[in-house]
Amino acid sequence: MNTESLPILLTKPELLIIGGGQAALQKARTLHQNGLTFRIVAEQVCSELKELGQPYQERGFCSTDLLGITLVVDATGNPDLPDRIKALKSGYQFLFNCVSQPELSDFHFSALLNYGQLKIAVSTNGCSPTIGQVVRDKIAATIPADLDSLVRQKKAERLQGIIAPQQTAAECRSRLAKVYLIGCGPGDPELLTLKAYKLIQQMDVVLYDHLLTPEIMELIPAGTEKIAVGKQKGCHSFRQDQINELLFQKTRQGLRIARLKCGDPYIFGRGAEEAEYLIKRGVQVEVVSGISSALAGPASAGIPPTARGYATNMSVVSAHLAGSKINADWFPLLKIPHHTTVVLMGVSFAREISGLALSQGVPANLPVAIVANATRSNQQVLITDLQNLPLIAEQAQRPALLVFGDVVNLHQVLAPAAEQLYQLAQ
Repeated sequence: MNTESLPILLTKPELLIIGGGQAALQKARTLHQNGLTFRIVAEQVCSELKELGQPYQERGFCSTDLLGITLVVDATGNPDLPDRIKALKSGYQFLFNCVSQPELSDFHFSALLNYGQLKIAVSTNGCSPTIGQVVRDKIAATIPADLDSLVRQKKAERLQGIIAPQQTAAECRSRLAKVYLIGCGPGDPELLTLKAYKLIQQMDVVLYDHLLTPEIMELIPAGTEKIAVGKQKGCHSFRQDQINELLFQKTRQGLRIARLKCGDPYIFGRGAEEAEYLIKRGVQVEVVSGISSALAGPASAGIPPTARGYATNMSVVSAHLAGSKINADWFPLLKIPHHTTVVLMGVSFAREISGLALSQGVPANLPVAIVANATRSNQQVLITDLQNLPLIAEQAQRPALLVFGDVVNLHQVLAPAAEQLYQLAQ
């Protein structure tokens, strides 16, 4: 098949469709969706074609149907009709498309994307319309619906004699760029949401935390740019303001960027800061929630935070403040009856937590669980009480969370079931 072709857009073509069945309907719907008018000639026109509201005649094709026509589509499937139509080209001026025999065609239909003044056509020279449609849909996933507003703005500027290619390119790239703040859960790749998994496969650039497991990192396609921006206690390779600016600079290249975070982006992460920074600069941001370790950690250890008869409510707190200082505002929660308190980033403050809580009258025998590497193959669960927490915490791996409350006692009953289910999942 000839590969020397030139995809073009025709303005107000005069179209004739010959045929009234499903093949004709497929072409007619494409034309109709793009606001084009056309005539239909067929011995029998199906009801769906009639519902499009275009003029039609139920009769056989004749040469006079070609008067004033610039594009002819044969969708009959009749093997003899193409030769008859092409023989008439010497007396008329039209381009011919044959649905059943594309090698006879003067032009081929493209898979179209229509964003007002912006139109995108994907062509395979008639070789495989299906491939064209798949590629079109892939492109559609990257094009914001409001891009037509920028096209119209630039048209108005051009009419005023304002032509600024570099500025236009920068504005266009900014519109095409998007940042996804993706929660990757506590570590088990099977706890990723389906949306998170699909987006990770589509990104141009990925900025990731140091705690992301190798199993999740392996899901990132080989061709994706990967940038480690994780922060560890006492070792910040990237400050938060540097991460914010790096995200913004990548958007200026028109890229789709994923900021991969452990847990959920908005649960004691910096997701809100990153989103605010980008949105104020006109960048599209989408937050994809992840399963927080505050939920998955206790569950994987056989601890149900709101088990009936044990707890009527729960709190999720952070023990860590800026400057590696301890947050002590939540200690009164430990004295509330039937209450579960899940503490993130608290194991390194175990000695301070125990001492301060005991000094405020919290019972020394309050059950405490330490869940380290929750949902991962090296998960560790340590059960103790408030008084002995400092000693036991020395044995804990990182990252880890603390669970305070009577629900911790259910670990003895439910942990075997949780471990069995987790092993099956592996």
